[in-house]
Amino acid sequence: MTYSKPIKSPCLRVCAVDGRANVCRGCGRSLKEIAGWGAMSDAERDEVLRELPARIENLGDKASAKEEALAKIREALGE
Repeated sequence: MTYSKPIKSPCLRVCAVDGRANVCRGCGRSLKEIAGWGAMSDAERDEVLRELPARIENLGDKASAKEEALAKIREALGE
């Protein structure tokens, strides 16, 4: 039996989009990125993951779980 490795994801299961920034207040991804996450290559996902800390920071107080989100992003990047 062959098992594929799980797709790394920054999802915190918060799923609330900030209307001004147009990104999830939990993970920082756009709706387009969230919808296409499974179809992206590992390199494409890594590119988005590297952008997420700045997006989370830009949300400021609107970020739902800032420290948890940043930790999840670092984990997904293997840092």
